[in-house]
Amino acid sequence: MASAKVVITLTYRKLFLVVVLLPPLIIGGFEFIRHDFLLAYMSMETGNLYITLIAFLLSFLFASWVFGMIKRMNARLVEEQARLAVYQERERLARELHDGIAQSLFFLNVKLRQGQLEEARAAVSEIDRHVRQAIFNLRALPEEGHSFTARLEKWLAQWSALTGVEVEHQLDLPDGRFTPAEQVQLFGIVQEAFANIRKHAQARHARIVLQQEGKQGWRLAITDDGKGLDPQAGWENKYGMMMMRERAQQLGADFALRTRETGGTELLLVFGKGGKSA
Repeated sequence: MASAKVVITLTYRKLFLVVVLLPPLIIGGFEFIRHDFLLAYMSMETGNLYITLIAFLLSFLFASWVFGMIKRMNARLVEEQARLAVYQERERLARELHDGIAQSLFFLNVKLRQGQLEEARAAVSEIDRHVRQAIFNLRALPEEGHSFTARLEKWLAQWSALTGVEVEHQLDLPDGRFTPAEQVQLFGIVQEAFANIRKHAQARHARIVLQQEGKQGWRLAITDDGKGLDPQAGWENKYGMMMMRERAQQLGADFALRTRETGGTELLLVFGKGGKSA
């Protein structure tokens, strides 16, 4: 990102110099030559016509060059932002993996000292799940080149096989709807929501719906048939909850998490109604 900023700064300087110097030099140079050397051969009307054509051609060429450069700069910025978002997501996954395994190893050490082999086996299984989940998450990042929905479907199938929780999905968004950076943010919310289902919900079934709403809006809903939110657990201030809210804010979407009347938990993410609506 720093290299991109340096290149953009240099490009802006170049654009400034060209805008300031090139038109006066060309048009002023032509007028100087016309008045000093061509008045005997060129009428005033013809000279005015030529200077108009020169100004038009100069404006066309200059505008084409400038807008082409701006387009390339924007593409480079988008690429840099997407790469930065992927790196940040990898760092988050690394921290999450480190913290999860560290806690499980500490628990394993305590249980082994106490001779509680069943609890120790459970800790080993938890470490195995953390590692597998991290591998799945890393494979799901947008550097693979597949469509977002295809990666999400693959990740959900792997998550279901890992946890034993049946997952129903309905993904009705066109390819290219999200930028790579937006994909990372949305995928992070999905991963955290399903991680909470695995850890806390005690659910047997989960469902995810991601669909278009209106021309530019979209809606994400994740539900499960688990025990719902514990009002005494202080879940609003948990790191995962704050992370999901922050990601939703970066997406410009409204975020809500609640216990359903029929049981279980529902997460809603809505773009286009109160957020960055089209």
